[in-house]
Amino acid sequence: MSLTEDTIDRLGAELDAAWREARPVAPLTERYPEITLVEAYAVQKQLLARRRAEGARVVGKKIGVTSRAVMDMLKVGEPDFGVLLDNMACRDGETIEHRRLIAPRAEGEIAFVLKRALRGPGITAAMVLAATDFVMPCFEIVDSRITDWRIKIQDTVADNASSALFVLGDRAVRPDAVDLRTVGMVLEQNGEVVATGAGAAALGSPLNAVAWLANRLASFGEALEAGEVILSGSLAAMVPAKAGDSFRVSLGGIGSAAIRFV
Repeated sequence: MSLTEDTIDRLGAELDAAWREARPVAPLTERYPEITLVEAYAVQKQLLARRRAEGARVVGKKIGVTSRAVMDMLKVGEPDFGVLLDNMACRDGETIEHRRLIAPRAEGEIAFVLKRALRGPGITAAMVLAATDFVMPCFEIVDSRITDWRIKIQDTVADNASSALFVLGDRAVRPDAVDLRTVGMVLEQNGEVVATGAGAAALGSPLNAVAWLANRLASFGEALEAGEVILSGSLAAMVPAKAGDSFRVSLGGIGSAAIRFV
């Protein structure tokens, strides 16, 4: 490893403080150009250990960088992942104080809720479908503790995949009741359509994205557990959010979710 354990621990503490104080820090990759992806996940683990030590509970996982355009931008060949904590969950229609965040952006996604654990390697899309209790419309509110979103893949991974908040919508639907690959998404900001997408935007199908995560976690000796919420990746470009904005995401055959910033 190019970074010492002390440095990894310190970076985890720094990102935790940035999250608490809603203040950005300089990119890790500018200060430590040698940081590897493995080390970035180690920083993420230290960051999460601090939050869990204060009572936060793991409720799921999120998948990021699921589109080819974002992979190309970050110069990587696979997605990344982060962890969802209970204090990141918001109610459908909830009002969020913008000042809690730094530079939030809204993403429309499909959330999977598992009824059985998925432990890789060897997990397939069909296995994900069989293990899913239901799917829901979802907003993920991403935010970067890195100044001006000047991120490389190691920066966003260390920063818990740039996660901030998530909102589950108004309906729970059996996963075999809709074609998750072709389901359409419409994202509205202040009543105007600002983005559209489809399930195929997430690695060809959200099922593929969840299978990828289960198999990737196996390399860390971890699994997707029964009852967890899994955010399968954005179905369109993320949209910057400012105070006063209202957002709604609608997914064909699944439902909708809403959020507002003040």
